[in-house]
Amino acid sequence: MPKINARPMSLTMRVVLFIAVTVIACLTLVASLINSSIEHHFIEQDSGELKVISQSVAAVLAQQHSSSEPLGQALSKAVAGHHGVYYQVNSQQGALIYQSSGRDFTKQIMSAPSALGFNRDNIVHWQANDHTYRALVSDFNVQQQHYKITAAIDMSFHKHFLRQFKQSLWVIMFGSAVLILLVAWFAVHQGLNPLRGLSKKIYDIQTHKMDVRLDESKVPIELVNMVHSFNAMLDRLQDEFMRLSNFSTDIAHELRTPLTNIITQTQVGLTKQRDLVQYQELLFSNLEELERLTKMVSDMLWLAKTQNGLIKAQQQVLQSDEEIDALLEYFDAVAEDANITFIKQGSNVEFYCEQLHFRQLLSNLLSNAIRYTPAGESITISSERTGNDQVCIAVTNPGEKIAAEHLPYLFDRFYRADKSRQRQGNGAGLGLAIVKALVTANGGNIVVTSNANTRFKVFFKHVKS
Repeated sequence: MPKINARPMSLTMRVVLFIAVTVIACLTLVASLINSSIEHHFIEQDSGELKVISQSVAAVLAQQHSSSEPLGQALSKAVAGHHGVYYQVNSQQGALIYQSSGRDFTKQIMSAPSALGFNRDNIVHWQANDHTYRALVSDFNVQQQHYKITAAIDMSFHKHFLRQFKQSLWVIMFGSAVLILLVAWFAVHQGLNPLRGLSKKIYDIQTHKMDVRLDESKVPIELVNMVHSFNAMLDRLQDEFMRLSNFSTDIAHELRTPLTNIITQTQVGLTKQRDLVQYQELLFSNLEELERLTKMVSDMLWLAKTQNGLIKAQQQVLQSDEEIDALLEYFDAVAEDANITFIKQGSNVEFYCEQLHFRQLLSNLLSNAIRYTPAGESITISSERTGNDQVCIAVTNPGEKIAAEHLPYLFDRFYRADKSRQRQGNGAGLGLAIVKALVTANGGNIVVTSNANTRFKVFFKHVKS
C-alpha cells in the first residue's frame, strides 16, 4: 500500500492549537481552584456551625442537672437561628434521649467515630432519605452520665448551589475559551500578513529580475534573519546563474570553432578532385580538431564527476622535491622552445595527495605559466611548510597583471579575463577549473594573486613526522 505523505499542519493551526491547550489547561485549573475554594469555605462554615451546635447542646446538658426544667424542653431551646441544622442526644448505649426533628440518626451515630468535645477530624457525611448530611458526633460526660451529642447539617443547599455554580462557571469558561481562541486565530492571521507579503514578492522574482532584493527594514524583527538569508541566497543564485549563462555561451563558442574548422576544411576538400596526399592532410587536420573536441568533452565529464563527488582521491604521502623535479624534467623541452627557464625554491616537504592528481594539477599550472610568461623570463616553483600544518606549493610567473575583479573567476570553466575570446596556444579554458577540482578532491585549497607577478598557491595537509 503506497505511503501517503500528509501535509504538515498550518502555522495558524499550530499556534491556535497550542493556545487552545494552554487556555483549556489554565481555565480548568482556575475552575478547579475556585470550586475547591468554595467547597473549603462551606466546610469551614459548617464546621463552625457544628461546633456551636455541639457546644450549645453540651451546655444545656451540663445545666440541666441543676435545673428543674424538663430535659427535652431545655434541649429544644438549645439552638436557635440556624437553618437546616439538626441535633440529637443519645446515651452511650444508643438510647434516644432527644432529637430536634423526626429524622433519627441513631444507626449512623453508633457507627460514627466520636471523641470528647469538638474534634474536627471526626466530621463525617451521611446519606439518609435522599439527603446528604455533614455531621459530628461528640461524647459528653457530666455527673456520671455519658451522652453522645450529634450535630448535623443538611448539605442539600450547598450541593444545589455548587451544582449551579459549576454549570455557570463552565459556561463562562467555555465562552472565554472560544473568545480567546477566536482572538488568537485573528491575531495569528494578522501576524502572518508580512509572510504573505514576502511570498508575493518572492513569487514575482523571475530569472530576468534576479537583481530584486527584499527590504529588511520593512519586515518585523522576527523576519529579518529570514529576509537576510533569502537575499544572500539570491546573491548566490544570481552569481551562479550568470556563471551558467556565461558557461553556456562559452561552451557553444568552444565547440563551434573546431566544428566550423572541420566543416570548412571538408567543404573545401570536396570542391574538386584532389590527390591522396591532400586528402591525408585534410584528414590529419580534421583529426586534430576532433582530438581537441574529444579532450574538451572528456575534461568536462571529468569535472562533472569530480564536482558531484563521483571521483574519490586515493591520497598518498608525496615528496615535493621528487614530484616537482619529475615535472620540470618533462617541461624542460617546452620551456627551452619558449626561451623560458625554471627556478626551484624552498625545502622538501611531505604532504598528502594522490600522485596522479598532483602531477596533473601542477602540469596544468606550469602549462598555464608557460603560456603567459614572456620569452627570456623565468617561472618559479617553490615549496614550504606553513604555520598551520599545511604545505604550500606555489607557481609564480611574470606577465601582464590580472585585474582584481577577474581573480575570483579564474577557476570557472571557459572563463577569460579577455572578452575578445582569443586564446594563446591550444588551451580549451578548462585547465584551471581542473586544477581547482583536483585540489578540492584532495582536501586542499588554492588561491591566486596578481601584482608584479601572478602566483598560484596550492595548500595541502602536511605529513607530521
